Amino acid sequence: MGAPHNSKRYGETWDLEHLAAVGQEIESIKNHVVVSGGWAWHYMTPPHAELKHAHDHKDADLFVTPENVPELMALLLGRGYQRTWTRFDGQSDDFHRYVRTMDAAKPIKVILDLFTGDVPFVTTASGVQVVEPRHLLSLYGVKHSSDQCFAVQIAKRLVAAGIDPNGRAEMADFSEFLDCTS
Repeated sequence: MGAPHNSKRYGETWDLEHLAAVGQEIESIKNHVVVSGGWAWHYMTPPHAELKHAHDHKDADLFVTPENVPELMALLLGRGYQRTWTRFDGQSDDFHRYVRTMDAAKPIKVILDLFTGDVPFVTTASGVQVVEPRHLLSLYGVKHSSDQCFAVQIAKRLVAAGIDPNGRAEMADFSEFLDCTS
């Protein structure tokens, strides 16, 4: 989602089976990680339509503190995850990708991008720790590329106005973006 958005495709939704599978995996490791990227915005947003342009759900970006890495690795390997190489390997020791294909009505590939490091976080209403919104916004262009997502744009405005976006109704109001397609 780092490429410019095609407004003619606004309104397309994510596959709900995929979302449920990734959400289940995040839930299973939530005590070991801080969620970042599109899934962080997902957890900060009240119930909403799962629009592809609202926030990125292709993979789950997760931060893990250095002291929690061994326990998380054991947990992931026990759940059937395998380390997968990416074009970013070798550039930094703080990034690793783990992938698992889950059996469902159709196979679902769950991708977890792990960043080692301490980040400021907040806890959402659902009990998931997510990167603190102001800090999360600072990661776009550094660790995340989908800064055109609706939730990122809404959060930027809220933070600029001194409003914490976590749980705010505005985070689920994508009408201004969808109206531009008519």
